This record gives sequence, C-alpha cells and structure tokens, in this order.
Amino acid sequence: MFTSKANKIFQDVIEKYHIINTVDQPFENEYTESDLLEHLLYRKCWIDTVQWHYEDIIRDPQIDPVAALTLKRQIDASNQDRTDMVEYIDSYFLEKYNEVSPKKDATINTESPAWGVDRLSILALKIYHMNEEATRKDASDSHREACQKKLDILLEQRVDLSTAIDTLLSDIEKGDKYMKVYKQMKMYNDDELNPVLRSQK
Repeated sequence: MFTSKANKIFQDVIEKYHIINTVDQPFENEYTESDLLEHLLYRKCWIDTVQWHYEDIIRDPQIDPVAALTLKRQIDASNQDRTDMVEYIDSYFLEKYNEVSPKKDATINTESPAWGVDRLSILALKIYHMNEEATRKDASDSHREACQKKLDILLEQRVDLSTAIDTLLSDIEKGDKYMKVYKQMKMYNDDELNPVLRSQK
C-alpha cells in the first residue's frame, strides 16, 4: 500500500531531524530523483518538520521582535515550499494515472491525493511529539495519561486517513474517481496581486 511506504518515510525523516534537532541543520535527501515518489515524500516531510519547529520557536513570548520578523519570513517561505511539494506529488500521480480512462459515473474527490498526503505528514509529526509527551519522565502522571489518550486518537486517525488515501488511489486507478488538480493561487506573495507589495514597486 502507498501509505505504508509514506508513513515509514515520514517516521524516518522525523527521527533523522531529531538527531541534531535544529531548524538550521543541513538537509540531505535519502532518496535520489530516480526514486521520484520517495524523493518527494522525504522532502515534503522534512519541510513540514522544520516548519513544525519554526512554529514552536515563534511562540516564545521572549522572542526578539526582529528575530520574530525574520522567522515569520522563513515560515512564509516554508509554506510556499510545502505547497509546491504538494503540487509536485500530485503531478506524479497525474502522470502515473494519465492513461486511465475514468468511467462515465466517475466522481471527483474533495481533495487531491497529495493534499491527503500533506495531512498524513503533519499527522506523523503530531504522533511523534504527542508520544514524547506521553512518555516524558519529568511530566506528571495526569499529563502523561492525558497525552496517551490523545496519542491513541491520533494513531486511530492515521489508520483512517491512510485507508482513505489508499482507497482514493485505488479508485483513481480503477476509473471510479478522477483527479482534477487546481494550482494554489496564493495572492499574498505576488507583488502584482498583493496591494501592499504592489504599492512599493
């Protein structure tokens, strides 16, 4: 199943990140572009993992305002990278199923396969960090118990989401569903579409 591979890669990425555990560590993809899908999944989860920790840092109430602004720009850039990677993954699936002829009664899904993958990657991060809290030795018993209950729900959610993604891909392959991808038309990064940026040209 596709998601078995994806979840394994996401776990590997998150564990690799936490060896050094800093947002500015160098990135090295474990897969070459000849293994395109694995390459994209690995890169996607690395972006998500770094951004997860950006979001932790920027919530520090003592953060220097100048540093916070710099970090906000990094988060914006990371969000754009995240969106780009989703579109690359969807392009992979579009190419893979290019020759499938949808059935006359085929339907479209509410989200593309890659946006499901995006949620799965974020879920892997939630599971990793909730497990840390559920097993944190310096936390109270009540804290660990509460986090374990949340972890159990997240694990169940991963099973459900994985099943849904695998079912969607199977339905696309059989022609019961069809893919229709809309590129993200974000306006705030475009100096022609954002009035603040446009006024400074």
